[in-house]
Amino acid sequence: MKLAIQMHPSHPPGSDIRAGIEWDLQVLRWADEYGISEAWIGEHFTIGWDPNPCPEILISLALRETKQIVMAPGAHLLPYHNPIALAHRIAYLDHVAQGRYILGIGAGAYASDAQLFATYTETNHQMTLEAIEIMTKIWKADGPFKFEGDFWTVDYPEFDPLLQGPYLKPFQKPHPPIAMAGLSPNSPSLRQAGEFGFLPLSLNLSPRYLAGHWDAYSEGANKSGIAISRQDWRVGSECFVADTDEEALRQATSSSIGMGRAFREFLLPLFRRFGMDKHLVSDPNMPTSDITIDYLAKNVWLVGSPDTVAEKLYAKHEEAGGFGYALCVCYDHSEDPEPFHRSLQLMGQEVLPRVNDLIGE
Repeated sequence: MKLAIQMHPSHPPGSDIRAGIEWDLQVLRWADEYGISEAWIGEHFTIGWDPNPCPEILISLALRETKQIVMAPGAHLLPYHNPIALAHRIAYLDHVAQGRYILGIGAGAYASDAQLFATYTETNHQMTLEAIEIMTKIWKADGPFKFEGDFWTVDYPEFDPLLQGPYLKPFQKPHPPIAMAGLSPNSPSLRQAGEFGFLPLSLNLSPRYLAGHWDAYSEGANKSGIAISRQDWRVGSECFVADTDEEALRQATSSSIGMGRAFREFLLPLFRRFGMDKHLVSDPNMPTSDITIDYLAKNVWLVGSPDTVAEKLYAKHEEAGGFGYALCVCYDHSEDPEPFHRSLQLMGQEVLPRVNDLIGE
């Protein structure tokens, strides 16, 4: 197993934008220092808790301040981009990254983002498929072509010897690895990811929820005859590690900072609005009204000492049938940074080796 981090990036509404960027960069430097393999940077346009409409800017800044960690938008919401322009920006950024780049794509989960761009959530999936078709055609093009879709039209020019273009192709050939995130149970996005051979990303809400994601991904891959590996599966969880279980629980459930505040004020109410709270309980007979932050920290999240978190992560790995990357979701702990700094260090240097020892056994 390898370790990755997911940054929405999450900051309390009203936070200073520049201060939030500096915190995100510090987290990425720490992650790079402690051997974390990947960092996924979210994109949203109307969410005050996730104030980052342009993950490639943060990625560009972080590439100059890190040495080995692979960066990825997690994910570009394709219905809200012109795919011709985005294809060229990604190709350019891939050269900046020199191979330390994965392209994450998604259809968008928030109706407010769709409203802002005057799209419709029921057509976003079709827009996503058309956008990625256009982008890959541009990356692979060796001559002019025309494409007339339902949402966009492309007229790719003939090469002009004077202009020396069109010229821009990605650093990685024929393009960077592509990953697709899934949210809903039995996700149609992950079924499409399997059909195209893209890398799958999931939230780790419960064993039943995860099983539906892998089933959907496998179904899509089988349809296309594509060989897939669970080693490519990125599975996200909220994580907090401290030297003792008690300290980790205290930090994870704090009402004033980090994941505790984000879940109490935003994410748990959001899960309830979407009807996703039922996936946060391991016992289907448990009323969702009984879900508390303390319950999540003890039963759903990866919270505890290095031994405790290693055992929890290994158990999730076995329940899911195996996955290759544990993706730890990060929150804003800038008001009390050292415990979070310590958590990242313990995840990279103590938890991960212990989990791999357990998997090896």
